[in-house]
Amino acid sequence: MYFEIGTIVNTHGINGEVRVIPSTFDERRFELLDEIDAVINGVPSVLHIEHVWYHKRFVILKFKGINDMTAAERLKTAVIRIPEEKALPLGPDEYYLRDLYGMTVVTEDGAVLGELISVIETGANDVYVVSCEGSEILIPAIKQCILDVDLSEKKMTVRLLRGMK
Repeated sequence: MYFEIGTIVNTHGINGEVRVIPSTFDERRFELLDEIDAVINGVPSVLHIEHVWYHKRFVILKFKGINDMTAAERLKTAVIRIPEEKALPLGPDEYYLRDLYGMTVVTEDGAVLGELISVIETGANDVYVVSCEGSEILIPAIKQCILDVDLSEKKMTVRLLRGMK
């Protein structure tokens, strides 16, 4: 099992560096890695990290053996991923998004609302999209609304705020 942590979107300079848009909450996690798995045109490949730095909203990576712009150009659009065992440990009340999909969502009274089908990242807080009898309910991922997440039972208990449903 792999986690996607970024996508190579372009080259950076003439010495083989690439620009990565991170898809991880902690972009500094790249500094903890010696290698990554990159899916380049559908083909997995292991790349060894030589150097990491940051520029604006990008993570700039230099890989061993990629020493010019032409070689770096071949990496464009590659998805960067890491094996699950290299993932950062979760804190209390933290979950991998992949574990939330398909959960049964129930109210604090035990009424079944539906299934969590999507997560919208807003910047302030995530919003969970729950499929409910042909429509969708949007539930902010805040402590006032998300009362319990039971990963083993694949069940999320929520409190609906006024105006929701």
